[in-house]
Amino acid sequence: MIYLYEIWYTDSADISHAEGLIPKEFGGDAIEIPGSRALLERLEEEVVPWCIVTSGTRPLVQGWLDVMKLAHPKNLVTAEDVLNGKPDPTCYQMGAKKLDLQQKEPSIVVFEDAPAGVRSGKAAGFVVVGLYTTHTLEQLVEAGADYIVKDMQSVTLKSWDRASGVGEIQITDALA
Repeated sequence: MIYLYEIWYTDSADISHAEGLIPKEFGGDAIEIPGSRALLERLEEEVVPWCIVTSGTRPLVQGWLDVMKLAHPKNLVTAEDVLNGKPDPTCYQMGAKKLDLQQKEPSIVVFEDAPAGVRSGKAAGFVVVGLYTTHTLEQLVEAGADYIVKDMQSVTLKSWDRASGVGEIQITDALA
């Protein structure tokens, strides 16, 4: 009797490579979240420290930023950087550490579109703005989002003081 086994082995390099191809192949279908470009440009203008924390790989997020021609963060936490993904708070805690904020207890705002990400940001102790883009309003409420907005047009950086590291954002038209 002969047994044949087909073994599929995929290492993280294969996954990263495959995810890196997604923006190149499907970038033409990408839709920018309204208001995201304006907010990122304002953060860059004012030299506000910010970080992307994603469950995707580094090639995936960098590919999408390139395709969409969006600002690249100085700080990035990806799937390759953490042992456990969202809703574990480690990714957001790592992101906060990378920001190197000088306040003893800085106020950090997380923008999330997924319930697992909302839970992760809340578990890390941060204010979470849920984006009502990919999941239901009920799912974002249940996950514990502090605010829920339709898109980033509802979020405005009102002020930023570089010396103190203190800023103010305004949220309008919140859904919950």
